[in-house]
Amino acid sequence: MESTPYTLIGTPFSTFTRTVAMGLRYKGLKYNQVSTPPSSPVAFEHHPFGFLPTLIIHEDQGKRVDVKLRESQAIVRFIDRIAPSPSLHIAPGEGGAVIEEKMWELVSLAACFGYPIVEVGVVKPRVKAMDEGKLSEEKIRQQLESGVVKLKEFLTLVESLMAPDGFAFGEHPSWADFFLFPLIADLRALHEWNVVGRRLNEWMGKMDELPAVKETTPGTLAVGARP
Repeated sequence: MESTPYTLIGTPFSTFTRTVAMGLRYKGLKYNQVSTPPSSPVAFEHHPFGFLPTLIIHEDQGKRVDVKLRESQAIVRFIDRIAPSPSLHIAPGEGGAVIEEKMWELVSLAACFGYPIVEVGVVKPRVKAMDEGKLSEEKIRQQLESGVVKLKEFLTLVESLMAPDGFAFGEHPSWADFFLFPLIADLRALHEWNVVGRRLNEWMGKMDELPAVKETTPGTLAVGARP
């Protein structure tokens, strides 16, 4: 058997990879990580489209299986099944959520809409422009103007779905927090952080206290890293 039962394929810079890494650490599951950017030969070796992350499951119920599990929402469901505690789910009524599926609604909004709005629309072009050093700050802001408009709309929506205080749905973290945090953490490293409202600012402070967040910070934009 492998020294650890799981191998996580993906750079720490990847937001979806960080979500999975946070979940593994929060639930106390040991894993190795192979740092590689998307669309690399290693990424394509494990994912048919070169996306991140992939979780290689070396053993299951004491048997060697070496299964490749792709797509973050599939991976977190596997993590939940093998390690239901500590829970990253909510109960009906927590944080104002009438039904527990409201957590998965926020997960999907972060993954399907938050990623293109935050990362593709603002973070990646801002970082690219900063690294190239060819444009003035004024020009960069002009280029990001339409993206920032969509960013504000997304952040307003997110805050409207969150509990008034604490984590996204109140007293304990959930998968909604873990899918949302890497996006907002990237944003915090940039000038565009100034559009983030009070609720998300306070929520970030709450998230920063989690060991799973602290342990997955190296290699991210927050510390000046690149893929």
